[in-house]
Amino acid sequence: MSEAARHWIGGEWVAGESTGESVNPASGEVLGTFADGGEAEAKAAVEAAVNAFEGTGWARDPAMRAQALLEMAAAFDAHADELTPMLTAENGKTLSQAEFETRTAGATLRFSAGTAQREQGVAGEISPGVHFETLAEPIGVAGIITPWNSPLALLVRSLASALAAGTATVVKMPSQTALFNTRIFEVISEAKTLPPGIVNFFNESGNTGAPYLVAAPEVPAISYTGSVAVGRAVMAAGSAQLKRLNLELGGKAPLLIFEDADLDVALPLIVAAITTFAGEFCMAGTRVLVAAPLAEEVGRRLSEVLEAVKIGPGDQPGVQMGPLVDKANVARAEAIAAEAAGSARTLLRGGPIEDGPLAAGSFFRPALFEVEDVSIPLVQQEVFAPVVTLERFADEAEAISRANATEFGLAATVFTTNVDRSRRVSRSLRFGTVWTNAWSVLNDGFEEGGFKQSGLGRLRGTLGVRAFQELKTYVHSETSRA
Repeated sequence: MSEAARHWIGGEWVAGESTGESVNPASGEVLGTFADGGEAEAKAAVEAAVNAFEGTGWARDPAMRAQALLEMAAAFDAHADELTPMLTAENGKTLSQAEFETRTAGATLRFSAGTAQREQGVAGEISPGVHFETLAEPIGVAGIITPWNSPLALLVRSLASALAAGTATVVKMPSQTALFNTRIFEVISEAKTLPPGIVNFFNESGNTGAPYLVAAPEVPAISYTGSVAVGRAVMAAGSAQLKRLNLELGGKAPLLIFEDADLDVALPLIVAAITTFAGEFCMAGTRVLVAAPLAEEVGRRLSEVLEAVKIGPGDQPGVQMGPLVDKANVARAEAIAAEAAGSARTLLRGGPIEDGPLAAGSFFRPALFEVEDVSIPLVQQEVFAPVVTLERFADEAEAISRANATEFGLAATVFTTNVDRSRRVSRSLRFGTVWTNAWSVLNDGFEEGGFKQSGLGRLRGTLGVRAFQELKTYVHSETSRA
C-alpha cells in the first residue's frame, strides 16, 4: 500500500495539509498514512466539478460517458486481484467477501454505460402543430458520501449512475479505508476519456468536508449511504437548498422462518446474513423470526453453528468472519450485548475476543438473544455487529406484524416452500427488497433502496440515474403548416 495517500481533485493528486494513519483492524498494525481532508478539499473539489461540468462536453455527450464508464470497468477488472487483499487488510472482511466486491465493480459500471446511451422521454403532438417532449438532463454537480463497510461497491453504485446521468461528482470517502480509497481513484483515473474534474475525491476522518457538500448551493444533488441519524441530518441541512437527495440508510433485516421452511436451506443463509462483513452491513439479518413450533430447534442449531464460526484475520485460510472495523465498534457492540443479556434469554453470549493472538484486533464473537418485546433497543436499533435476536411468532399475521415493527425498511427474507405464502407475505412486508429462500441477491438491472426510515429514492436499475437528473419539458408550436 502506498504511503501518504492523496486526494484527487481536478484531475490532479493533492496532498493536503493534514494526515492520518490507517490501521489494520485484525492486528492494530499501522498500514500507512493518508492525506486527511476537510472543508478546504471539499471546496476545491466543488470548484473543479463545476468547471468541468460547464466547460466540457460531458453533460451532453452520452457516447463519451459510456466510453469512460467502459474504460473504468476494464480497469477494475484488470486490478481486481490487487485490490482484493488491500480491502481485506484495511476493512477486515474476508478475502472471498473482498473479492466479490472488487470483481462486481466492473459489471455495475458496464450496466451504467448502457444506461448512459438509453435516453428516455415522452413526446407527443397534443393538438395540431403543438408538440410536447419531456427529456432528462443532468442536474449539475452531485455530492457522493460513502461508508467504510463496502467502500468500492457502495461508491460505484452511486458514482456509476451519477456519471451515466451526465453529472460531475465530488466524492467524500471514509478515513477507515483511506489507502484503499486512494487506489480506487487511481484505477478510475486510468479512464482516458474521463475529462479532468468530472470525478473528484477526498478522504475525511472529521466532519467539515461532508457538511460543506451538503450545504453548498453549487451541489444540487447528494447521494448518501450510512446511518439513519446522519441521513436525517443530511436531509435537514439539504432542505435549505431544496436539494435532490438519494439516501440509503440503516437496516435491520428480519428473516422470517415459517413452519414449512427447509431448515437445511435456511440456516446456512441465516448464518451468512449474520456473519458477512462481521454484521457491518445494512442488509445484515440481525432479526430471526421463527414459527413457534420450530423456535427451539432453530435456536439450538443456530447457536451451535454461530459458536463454531471460524474468526480471524480475513486473509487467513478458512476464516468465515473477520474483525469489526475498529475497537470503538467492538466496545459499542459489547455494550449492546451486555444490556440485552439482562433483559433477554441468552442463547449465545458472544462478545469481544480479549485473550490470545486475536486480542490485538477488533474481533467480536456472534451473540444470539431470544426476545419477546419488539420495543426494546436491541430490536429497534441497528447494531452493525453480529448481535442477533430470535423472536417467535404464532401465525402469519404475527410474523408480518413483528417484521414491520421497526422504523427500518431496507430488506427482508421469507423462508417458506409455499409459493402463495411467499407472495402474500412479501406483499405485506414494508421493505424495499424482499427475498424468498435467499439473502443478499442483488442485480444491477433492478432498483435498490428502502421504505420508511431506511431511505429515499433508488439506485441501480433503470431508475438509478433519476437521482442525478432533472426533467425538462419542451413545447414547440408550429408557426405555419403546409
